[in-house]
Amino acid sequence: MGSVSSDPLTAVIEGRVPWVRREPDGRWSFEPPRPGLLFPGSFNPLHDGHRLLAQVASQRSNQPLAFELSLANVDKPSLPTEEVNRRLKQFTEPIYITRSPTFFEKAQHFPGHTFLVGIDTAIRIVDARYYGGDSGKMNEALAMIRDQQCRFLVAGRKTESGFLELTEAMIPEEFREIFEGIGEAEFRLDVSSTELRQRKA
Repeated sequence: MGSVSSDPLTAVIEGRVPWVRREPDGRWSFEPPRPGLLFPGSFNPLHDGHRLLAQVASQRSNQPLAFELSLANVDKPSLPTEEVNRRLKQFTEPIYITRSPTFFEKAQHFPGHTFLVGIDTAIRIVDARYYGGDSGKMNEALAMIRDQQCRFLVAGRKTESGFLELTEAMIPEEFREIFEGIGEAEFRLDVSSTELRQRKA
């Protein structure tokens, strides 16, 4: 554990550990995660919408919340160490750094957790196109997530089609129990990381 604890990010990058947690005071922790809320994202940048949603979700569920940043992405290059450090500087909250781009993998590392996601992510989770067009693989992944006692808390968001909520996701009947929506009346803040990057550019 010596080299792992002295250089935790490299340990995650090289796959020697599945995750590391950075505490609010800057310490690194490898203690087993306790069930709670996990807010995955790229956070490029972290903005007020993220923080407000985290607050609403934590109060609603009465669970502790941590953020999660995956170094690996399904359809993008892996994040280099310097970029990870840049994004981590935004946080004063606990955050896990992982190499788990899919919720199938996240559920294995964080059993019993509720994943806080936006409606755009929820729609992809139940879309067979993101499983190679194989609805059987999608159902297997959802079943494993459910077997790990994981759930999804889904926030609505503004899109080109208007404000979308959980009702827009085509969730198979057998898995509806693991999805719960946060409605517009409870949370709405029309800001996105993409828009903020475009304005900055």
